[in-house]
Amino acid sequence: MASEDDSIEQKAAARKEALRALKAAQELSESKEEDGQDGAVEEEGPAMKFRNYVPQDKELQDGKVAPPEIPKFEDPVAALAPAVEKKELRFHCLIAEEREKEREMAEANETALES
Repeated sequence: MASEDDSIEQKAAARKEALRALKAAQELSESKEEDGQDGAVEEEGPAMKFRNYVPQDKELQDGKVAPPEIPKFEDPVAALAPAVEKKELRFHCLIAEEREKEREMAEANETALES
């Protein structure tokens, strides 16, 4: 039982020491921030790039990027579509010719029956 109490006390002491170290680090970082803020400080970040917008500010106009060149896209399906239409047109023409022949034959049969 004594060894368990000792290990719990050791763990508690280790946690307290870690908390003290974290508090000290936090206070140190806060003091550095307070010392560094004497006025408006400009932050230097990554360079701004404007693709679709032209800024009015002369300094920012240097960040304007030229629009990319888009390669011409040739649709392979569009190239096949006219060939299919021609086949369909031929098919429709054949059907129309057959119907016309049937009408002519029907008319010839009617004229033959009437005579």
